[in-house]
Amino acid sequence: MISLFSLCLFVLASGIPGDTQEKSPIYSIEVDGIINPATAKFITESIDQSTQQGAQCLIIQLDTPGGLMESMRTIVKKILTASIPIIVYVGPSGGRASSAGVFITMSAHIAVMAPSTHIGAAHPVTLGEGKESKTMSEKIVNDTVSYIKTIAKTRGRNVDWAEKAVRKSVSITEDEAVKLNVVDFISSDLQDLLTKIDGKVIKFDGITRTLLTKGMKPRSMEMSWRYRLLDVISNPTIAYILLMLGIYGIFFELSNPGAILPGVVGGIFLILAFYALQMLPINFAGLALILFAIILFIAEIKVVSHGLLAVGGVISLFLGSLMLIESPTEYMRISLSIIIPVVAVSAAFFIFAVTMAVRARLKKPTTGIEGLIGEIGIAVANLAPEGKVSIHGEFWNAVSDQNIEKGEKVQVAGVTNLILKVKKIG
Repeated sequence: MISLFSLCLFVLASGIPGDTQEKSPIYSIEVDGIINPATAKFITESIDQSTQQGAQCLIIQLDTPGGLMESMRTIVKKILTASIPIIVYVGPSGGRASSAGVFITMSAHIAVMAPSTHIGAAHPVTLGEGKESKTMSEKIVNDTVSYIKTIAKTRGRNVDWAEKAVRKSVSITEDEAVKLNVVDFISSDLQDLLTKIDGKVIKFDGITRTLLTKGMKPRSMEMSWRYRLLDVISNPTIAYILLMLGIYGIFFELSNPGAILPGVVGGIFLILAFYALQMLPINFAGLALILFAIILFIAEIKVVSHGLLAVGGVISLFLGSLMLIESPTEYMRISLSIIIPVVAVSAAFFIFAVTMAVRARLKKPTTGIEGLIGEIGIAVANLAPEGKVSIHGEFWNAVSDQNIEKGEKVQVAGVTNLILKVKKIG
């Protein structure tokens, strides 16, 4: 009787953890785009929040061309020290985990890929001005290789392939990744993934956790508007557009003091642009050329150079835009489809402004004493040689070298001490 009672207690006690764990939620997030400080903050906070909520695990659905090394290291460090299982799912179909995405995927407790995805090309892309020396490049590559080999060894993945992904930028499909022990398996979607990991045992430092995920629906955590904003402006093309809008806003404020709105908006755009640029591989020579171009444009408005300053500004702006973001990877560079329209619009605007300024300088005065020269009037009294004439309904004292009868048309030839010198016409 006692043994039967003890057996029942044992069964009930054994069932309690399972029931409790079965009720534990599963959280998921989506990372689609460049790995940057905003992405790193979002992932690390999601891991913390999932841990606080007592989640069984956190699923990171990843589709990235890569990103910044420092941001990637922040994410990997958080995953390696997480106290709940982190599952990285490279998807959906057509997605990829390139560059920084390789490190994040291999650092996960469980790595999964969707059909028609690929992983690889993890050669490091560093920040900084100019090109690194050969020695410095080798140091960076060797450090990155050591880092990814440590990750692969920690998670029991293919160390040799991890090294090739960094040194030779090799890339493989999902089928090859499973065969080479780069990822664990392939899943068509999240529900299929949860079914396959059901009952899987994850070992932490002295802790063992069994996943009970079959039939459960993950709770999605969305990126807040703050992180979405930071993620958008961290895009090199967006940062460049913000920089140009900010510069133009300040320019219009200086050209029209007291307008206020252009200065306020331009200041906001400039601050956002500088925040974004400090996270990107910016070339300060390119930034200097852009600022120099704006100086030339402003000088063209103030100084008549017959367009030479404007031409120099356009050339400086184009070269500076090409040089501003220095990176061998396309997703970290400013698109030519953006640079060319920006330079063209800038050139068109300043050419228009210069043309209007030149026309204004060359145009005949229409007011004041100078505006009277060449005007046509009528003699209201005989001029022999002095008399009065009517110009635009105004009566002026006039003098002429000719005898002019009342009612005859006259033309103003000069003005001296408010006395018009006229001549007869017609």
